[in-house]
Amino acid sequence: MIVEATEENIRKAAEILKRGGLVAFPTETVYGLGAHAFIPKAVARIFEVKKRPLSDPLIVHIQSIDELKLLVRRIDERAKKLAKAFWPGPLTMVLPKSERVPEIVTAGLDTVAVRMPSHPVARRLIKEAGPIAAPSANPFSRVSPTKAEHVEEYFGDKINLIIDGGKCEVGVESTIIDLSEKRPVILRLGGVPVEDIEKVIGRVEIRTLTEKPKAPGQLKKHYSPKTPLKIVYGEVKPPKGVKAGLLAFKEPKQGFEVVEVLSPSGDLREAAANLYEALHRLDKAGVDVIIAEAVPEVGLGKAIMDRLRRAQG
Repeated sequence: MIVEATEENIRKAAEILKRGGLVAFPTETVYGLGAHAFIPKAVARIFEVKKRPLSDPLIVHIQSIDELKLLVRRIDERAKKLAKAFWPGPLTMVLPKSERVPEIVTAGLDTVAVRMPSHPVARRLIKEAGPIAAPSANPFSRVSPTKAEHVEEYFGDKINLIIDGGKCEVGVESTIIDLSEKRPVILRLGGVPVEDIEKVIGRVEIRTLTEKPKAPGQLKKHYSPKTPLKIVYGEVKPPKGVKAGLLAFKEPKQGFEVVEVLSPSGDLREAAANLYEALHRLDKAGVDVIIAEAVPEVGLGKAIMDRLRRAQG
């Protein structure tokens, strides 16, 4: 059930979480499917509803540094600098976990992924309920939701409540950086460009593909529509003999059944914000294939291309 993001409904959602229920809520990146981070049975329901492998760890969402101290064993200088620069916002840090964090949240790892979202609804909900474990509110490997309606289409009454906070502003998931090792490692490209992170803490390694994930979004096949997707580099032409939809970066092209343009002005932030919604529409358009035009791999363009490559599989 979708409800407006009123104070009364946020309090109601917090009570549901504290009783072990599931609530979908907006963040600045995508909608999350949340359970109280300290209730293992509730967290297990996330994996059940999403059909998500138990080996794929979750992110814990907080709204204050005091809550971070409950979740991790230590906060080093790199984490402090990144928190000051990017929190609240679309950055997740992987840090050594405290004993209080249930094993199911971290897939049995000795680290926990934590972020502080900037969306006011998410922050009010966390303040009322406490830390929330939440992946994106979609079936495992499907396109992430950027509107409440996307969540309802996926799950219907399988979850207790959906808070409608409007369209997500960033539109791609958070950047994830592992700070549990000596050298910082980017595990997932996302809403904070790598270039911005390096201005704060220096050079980082990028290691985003693995069969044993240390954070969400590291598997090769992910964020995928049901319709097959193919990335085209260079000149874009409609394929012969099939109905094709086009995911264009700046300009529409002729000969396609349906066209979605990410950003007419070529703004990568606008393109990222529109990416998943455009993929949802193309997936419902009845085409045989989605042709995705490559975008420049700078700034948020790196995150967009990462999602398209995983959607292609």
